[in-house]
Amino acid sequence: MKRFLTILFISLFFISSTYSQSIPDDAEQHYKIIGNFITQTGDTIKDCKIGYRYFGTVNSDSSNVILYCTWFGGNSEAIGRLIRKYQFIDTTKYLIIAVDALGNGVSSSPSNYGGKFPEISIKDMINSQYRLLTNYLNIKKVFAIVGGSMGSMQALQWAVDYPDFAKKTVAYVPSPKLSSYDMLWINTQIKLIETLRKYNSTEREIKTLSDMMTALYSRTAEYIAENIKPEQFEDYLNSFNKEPDKIFTLDNYLSQIRAILSFDISKNYDNDLTEVANQIKSKLFLIISKRDMMVNPTYSLQLSDITGCRTLILDNNCGHLAVTCEIEKVRKAIADFLSD
Repeated sequence: MKRFLTILFISLFFISSTYSQSIPDDAEQHYKIIGNFITQTGDTIKDCKIGYRYFGTVNSDSSNVILYCTWFGGNSEAIGRLIRKYQFIDTTKYLIIAVDALGNGVSSSPSNYGGKFPEISIKDMINSQYRLLTNYLNIKKVFAIVGGSMGSMQALQWAVDYPDFAKKTVAYVPSPKLSSYDMLWINTQIKLIETLRKYNSTEREIKTLSDMMTALYSRTAEYIAENIKPEQFEDYLNSFNKEPDKIFTLDNYLSQIRAILSFDISKNYDNDLTEVANQIKSKLFLIISKRDMMVNPTYSLQLSDITGCRTLILDNNCGHLAVTCEIEKVRKAIADFLSD
C-alpha cells in the first residue's frame, strides 16, 4: 500500500495565464489529450495522451519551473520517488513538471493505444512535450530541463531543437548520439525479444532473460562480483524470474528502445557534434559515468570538450547507475549548477 502525504494546496501561476489548481504533495497523475500528433515518420498518434505530475511550488513570476524528462521505462511517479527519497531537486525552490515520455505505458503507448502504435523517436517525445507545455499548460519557457539516461537524450534534444526554451540543461549518464557498442546491445535485446516471441515464449520468460542481459551491462563486472557473493547467486538469479511489468510492457519496451536506437542530435547537422553544439544556447551540465557500459561515454566526453560546459565525471564501479552510488555528490552538484 502506497503512503500518501498530506494534501497541500498551492497556486500555480504560469507564464501566459494565471490560474489556481490543487496539487497533492505526492503529486497525482494528470493527463492531457493534445490532439492528433504527427510523428517524425509521418504517422499519426490519434488523440495523443500525455501524462505528467507536479512536484514543488511555483514562484510569483513562474521563473522556477523545471521540466524533468523520464528515463527508459521510467515514469513521472518514479521521478517523484527519486525526488522524495533523496531530495534530488529542491522542491521548496523549484516547481518540477515530470512528463511521461511517449511509449512508457502512461502516455500514449502500444499498450494503451487502439490499433497499431506508430514508430516513435526521441524527437517525437520532446515535440509532444512541447505541445503539452505551450498549448495546454501555457508554459512558454522553463528555468531548466533535467533528465537521466533516455531522459538525458530528451534533454539534449530539447537544447538543440528548442534552444531558447530553457536557461539550463542537466543531462546525467547522457549521450548526444549512440556509439556502435550501444547499437550492439540494443539490437541484441531487440533480436532476443523478437526471436523468443517467434517461438512462443511467455512474456515472463522473455522479460527474465532480457533483465538478466540488462544486468550484465547496467553495472560493471567488478560491481557484480563485489556485491553478489557466490553463495547468494542462486537467490540473485531467481530474482529475475518475476511477473512482467503491467505498465511498461514488452511492446512498450520495444517502442522506446527503438526510439533510443535512432537517436542522434547531430543527425541533421552532418553528424558533426561541433556544428550541433553551436545550436545550444542553454547552460549545459553533463554528469558522465566514466565506466558506463549501457550508454557509452565517448560522445558525451566529446560534447563536453567542444562546448566547454560544466561537467562532472563519476569514476566508480556502478556503471550506468553511477549516480545512485554517489547520489549526495550528484545532488549537490545539480543544486549548485541550478543556483549559479
